[in-house]
Amino acid sequence: MFVYLSKKIAIPNNVKLNCIAWNKDQGYIAVAGSEGLLKVLKLEQASNGQNKGNLAAVSNLSMNQTLDGHKEAVKVVTWNETQQKLTSSDLDGVIMVWMLYKGSWYEEMTNDRKKSTVNSMSWTSDGAKICIVYEDGAIIVGSVDGNRIWGKELKNTHLTSVQWSPDNRLILFGLATGECHLYDNQGNFAMKLNIQCVSLSPNRNFRISALCWFSGRTSSNRPVLAICYETCKLQIMRNESDDTPVLIDTGMRNIDAEWNHDGSVLAICGTLIDYPSSKELNQVSFYSPFGQLLRTLKVPGYDIASLSWEGKSLRIAMAVDSFIYFANIRPDYMWCYFEKTVVFLNRNSSNFTRNATTNVITFWNTISNQSFLKEVEPALGMAACNEHCVIAVECLNTNMKDIHVSDTKENNNQTESIDKCYQLLLCNSIGTTVDSKYTDMRPNFVGINSGHVTIASFDEVLIWHYNTPKSVANLHGAKTRKENRFHIDDTPTGVEMAKDLVIATGGSSADNKGYKPHANVDPICTLAMSEKILLVARDSGVVNEYSVPNVALRNRHKLNSRPYKMVINCNSSRAAVIDDAGIMTLLDLDDNRESQLNFNRVERKDVWAICWAKDNPLLLALMEKTRMYVFRGNDPEEPISCSGYICTFEDLEITSVLLDDIISGDETQNSISHIIQLRVKSLRDTDDLLQHVGLEDAKQFIEDNPHPRLWRLLAEAALKKLELDVAENAFVRCANYPGIQLIKRLRNISSAMLQKAEVAAFYGEFEEAEKLYMDADRRDLAITLRITLCDWFRAVQLYRMGSGVSDQQMETAWREIGNHFASLRSWESAKEYYEKSHHIEGLMDALYHLERFDELEQCIDKLPEKSPLLAKIAEMLASVGMCSEAVKAYLKMGDPKAAVNACVNLRQWGEALQLARKFDMPQIGNLLSKHAAQLIKEDRLPEAIELQKKAGRYLDAARLLGKLAQREAEKDASMLRIKKLYILAALLAEEHLKTLSTAELSYKVDRNSLLDTMTPEDAHVVEHMWHAAEAYHFMMLAQRQLRFGIVHSAVVTALRLRDYDDILPVEDVYNTLALASCADRSFGTCAKAFTKLESLEGITERRIQEYKELGASIFAKYASEDAKVEMVKCYACNAPVPDSLPACTICGARFPACVSSGKPITQPTSNIWICGICHHCATPVEITRHHTCPLCHSLIISMTLEI
Repeated sequence: MFVYLSKKIAIPNNVKLNCIAWNKDQGYIAVAGSEGLLKVLKLEQASNGQNKGNLAAVSNLSMNQTLDGHKEAVKVVTWNETQQKLTSSDLDGVIMVWMLYKGSWYEEMTNDRKKSTVNSMSWTSDGAKICIVYEDGAIIVGSVDGNRIWGKELKNTHLTSVQWSPDNRLILFGLATGECHLYDNQGNFAMKLNIQCVSLSPNRNFRISALCWFSGRTSSNRPVLAICYETCKLQIMRNESDDTPVLIDTGMRNIDAEWNHDGSVLAICGTLIDYPSSKELNQVSFYSPFGQLLRTLKVPGYDIASLSWEGKSLRIAMAVDSFIYFANIRPDYMWCYFEKTVVFLNRNSSNFTRNATTNVITFWNTISNQSFLKEVEPALGMAACNEHCVIAVECLNTNMKDIHVSDTKENNNQTESIDKCYQLLLCNSIGTTVDSKYTDMRPNFVGINSGHVTIASFDEVLIWHYNTPKSVANLHGAKTRKENRFHIDDTPTGVEMAKDLVIATGGSSADNKGYKPHANVDPICTLAMSEKILLVARDSGVVNEYSVPNVALRNRHKLNSRPYKMVINCNSSRAAVIDDAGIMTLLDLDDNRESQLNFNRVERKDVWAICWAKDNPLLLALMEKTRMYVFRGNDPEEPISCSGYICTFEDLEITSVLLDDIISGDETQNSISHIIQLRVKSLRDTDDLLQHVGLEDAKQFIEDNPHPRLWRLLAEAALKKLELDVAENAFVRCANYPGIQLIKRLRNISSAMLQKAEVAAFYGEFEEAEKLYMDADRRDLAITLRITLCDWFRAVQLYRMGSGVSDQQMETAWREIGNHFASLRSWESAKEYYEKSHHIEGLMDALYHLERFDELEQCIDKLPEKSPLLAKIAEMLASVGMCSEAVKAYLKMGDPKAAVNACVNLRQWGEALQLARKFDMPQIGNLLSKHAAQLIKEDRLPEAIELQKKAGRYLDAARLLGKLAQREAEKDASMLRIKKLYILAALLAEEHLKTLSTAELSYKVDRNSLLDTMTPEDAHVVEHMWHAAEAYHFMMLAQRQLRFGIVHSAVVTALRLRDYDDILPVEDVYNTLALASCADRSFGTCAKAFTKLESLEGITERRIQEYKELGASIFAKYASEDAKVEMVKCYACNAPVPDSLPACTICGARFPACVSSGKPITQPTSNIWICGICHHCATPVEITRHHTCPLCHSLIISMTLEI
């Protein structure tokens, strides 16, 4: 950071000031002093233009109000920013609260205790409570409306200061003895703070000059509580229980201290001890929370009394004697600029990320006004050059540390552990990382050129050769990239030696074997890098000059002060150096000193930013306080008022950015508001000469002050006046080849109007050029101009303004407009213009993206046969699963093989087989078989079944379904599921029969004849599927009848199950029969069932014994004979037969079973119902209760009885 005095305000009548307080929200400044003085001031602020940011043009006071009410000297003033109130107290103990009303401050309330003097007051962070401490030990805590909440008197205790904790739960009191006591917000004592910066004792008192407890958001490890003593000492604690505070010796008698707005800087004011000059005693020191001295500021006057920060911490106000001094703060923001992009670290990273340990880097493109955010680990520095920037971060990720440590040990054979790891990220202008490197060296300082990155700690330097996509593409035969790491005390020679620590590992960790670490009493303080040289400065003022990329020490320069910032010019002939005091000097780096100007006498004070021109080694821009100076050689131009940070200096224009506004997060970055373009004097003078004098005088001035930008200006002005000779001379002087070609074209044009049109088009004034073409009646040239610019909308308008336009020209224009909308992904508009232009290919793309596939299919008919677009449309249709439409396109193109491949890819095997048979492609069958075999091998039976079905191989699919049903039966699955699987298999087998039907053999009439034409194995498959389905059907039917008490029908159905013992478990069949017959009191049938169960093989002896015992218990009570037997007549021999038998005992005729009741149908010649799908029958009485076939579940469309 850099600090400089910027303004001084005198108090009338030389009234001595005692305190000052700056309202952070509203900007009001309260100053108080002797004789009851209390004033409220407010500074005017610039709100736009290059003075935006309120630093460059603050001069007048927008408020200067004296508040009357105090009789004695006012000792304390404090703001309640939340409630917009001002509280003041004088030596008599009178406390007054002031409020703002209609733009002025008025007294709201007064408290006059008159017993003691108020030493300190503090409001809570929410402005709800105030704590007032008196010198005699009295404490009062009151509310914002003036009510007293509680009070306390500490006997024999003198209080000097008070401060609320950030969470408003604790109150810290400073005692006259130097002790600090902590109380809760109800007045109960909590603890004494551990004071380590001074040795407290009963015999010696140390007066506390300030208590500062930062109340904003901050990281947990940052110290926030500062306790400042008059005797040069202070300590900064992380919290009230911190046993290891930061101890600081300021070297001055401390008077006041205050944190800035984000707690990153502590400002302490005081008077120097043992300083010879009484007028230079006052000083303000700025410290980081960890005790690092950032900057000191000498303040004129005899007695500094108080200080206060502005709301954004860009200024600080100090009360000295009877004056108010203002100093501007120029923070060292972490930022860089390249490729029209501002890269900066967001102060409020917590707004963008939930992780408190990460930072957010913004890449803001100032042309498009787009911003890209990149989340990184804690950033330590950044630099930019040409097309890339480098960001140095500290790796907090444990995995990254482990990787780095393991690589280091492996490469260097070291056993020591590395505590910290750092990473260098090379990024492009949108924040994408294109190269990176890990290192164990802390990058305190960072520099970059077009091929190398240099980082430096306090005693080491590392030069890393990075790769970019462009460099990798162009340098195929390049050597392995090297890294150079050396100690600042070493003397590298540019030759690969052990001392130079040259590493050729291509990105691994640096090798530490080349030197032994030792204490460095003269640390590195800054560095600068150009394409040719590297400058490394040390605290003593010694600047080492190295050549790059072959690192060799070329020279050592000695400065009289500690360098703070260095920048090298474009040809590496000299560098500008700013020291700690803000004094800028020039350092000559060129060996040929006689041929150069002497820059040693150039010296400027209060400089905080410098930038050399990219195209002129003699041009230098610098920021001196709030003025920008441009040096041409030794001579400065007139200053420009500005408070921006210099981004770049090129083409006689300086680009600066108002970082104060965008980094604070208060405003969204905007190119118009936050980017300032400043022109140097020669450019401004040339413009004035060209506008108000003439070309000859301007040409003479440019010859005296040559620059390509000025010659381009002269050429443009000459062309506008059609002074071709002058323009040609200017283009030659600035080496503008397109301009020279333009002059040649203009000489061949006779019309002055057309010449002006060409000039306007050359400079991008296309509207003016078109107007000139139209005025000259050359609509064709206007159309050509618009076509060249790809402005087809305007070209169509120009086409319509006259006649003679061909359909081909209009179709071309419509097509290009369609392409424009397609590039914008506006497919609806693109479709409209493609239809107008009859551009089928573009229309296909639009319809595909609009997902209008029906219209896309219609495009097939619009294309001629063999058109290559047919393949494209087929691919589109196939990609969305429209197989038949894709086949249609392929066949129209004459590529049946591609059609078959599309069917195969979409698993449409049936269509693929049809095409294969039609176009004689036998290989499709083999492909199908291989695929099915693979699915079966992978145990993917459902997919294999679907494949065979789609391919028309119904019998193979039925076999696989039967196999799947067997697996389900082995897993003891539901019988209904198993039945359904067999039904599906049987139906697929019937589909196979249908494919065998011919004109002579119809499936509906000659099904059995078709079965006879099949091989025995295939016919067995068909019959077996129905047989298995019947088995599970009748088993479930018997159980259902038994459950609902239809026991005789259950016996009849169970007797039929004996025919299916090849499908069903035999034990289950006879268990069902025994249970049903027992329930029907048909004990004869039951006895036969038990006899069968007791003789079964494959069941355990215990199970057989259980059956025997159960049978004995039943037949001990009942005789083994059926209670009643119902008889029916056989349809063949008319003999009476028991209704439970499936066949006649006399003639052997079999009775088909009714699929609804399970009973045998003994009169098949009478009217019965036969299913048209599964060909099973049922009695008319039973089937009328169903809507679907009881066996195959097909819908019963008609109850027509079939014979």
